[in-house]
Amino acid sequence: MESAERVAGILGTLRVRDSVAVAELATEYGVSEMTIRRDLDELAQQGVVRRVRGGALSLLLRGEEPPFAAREREAVEAKRRIGVAAAGLAADGGAAGLDGGATRPGGAGGVGGPRVAVLPLAMQSAIELSTAPRVRLVLPGGEVRPGELNFKGPLTESSLRALRFDTAVIGCCGLSAEHGLTAQDLPEVAVKQAAIASARRVVVVCDSGKFTRVAFGAVCPLEKIDVVVTDEEIPPEQHDALTAAGVTVHIAR
Repeated sequence: MESAERVAGILGTLRVRDSVAVAELATEYGVSEMTIRRDLDELAQQGVVRRVRGGALSLLLRGEEPPFAAREREAVEAKRRIGVAAAGLAADGGAAGLDGGATRPGGAGGVGGPRVAVLPLAMQSAIELSTAPRVRLVLPGGEVRPGELNFKGPLTESSLRALRFDTAVIGCCGLSAEHGLTAQDLPEVAVKQAAIASARRVVVVCDSGKFTRVAFGAVCPLEKIDVVVTDEEIPPEQHDALTAAGVTVHIAR
């Protein structure tokens, strides 16, 4: 098992448990205790756990969003495929708003067909798109969220309200038929809502793990979403619920 996959599994355990033990994790993943200690040390540096003798204690509130650096290591290949597929959809239109988060459209290599104006809502996307020859790059104002590097606040929301997008590509922390689109950080909820309100078409990028989660802030119901780009592991009942709500489900392969 690759390190990224193992750390993602440990993160999954920490979402529902308050502590983990080195010996238990070593047995579960079939690796040495030294390897598990290195994994936990990495998570400690990211602020996810506090190391204690024989294991680690979770520093996350139950259901709290892990740091960006940790989330970026979850479902890496699925997120890559989803990002490439979403970039193709964004390039269909003349203007696109790109949300931040660990699942985001591929940069210079992804949005590069017809010339497109793009307003990225995260510094990572802005840097990636800065080398794309067919992209007219427009930046919003606002604060930058530490760690995440997403734009947020009244200036960002005002920038979004002043524009109109053919497509808004939105990330999330959770998606379900009952609760709709949800996100953990409340200032980012407001930014996502502003982007959705300014878009003709809303594309949500969501790896299959998000269908089992509900975050603190309600962004919008399914009726506001036009397309969901996800991976093959989407639960069948969630696929059916999205389709019944009129949402097109695009499986990134």
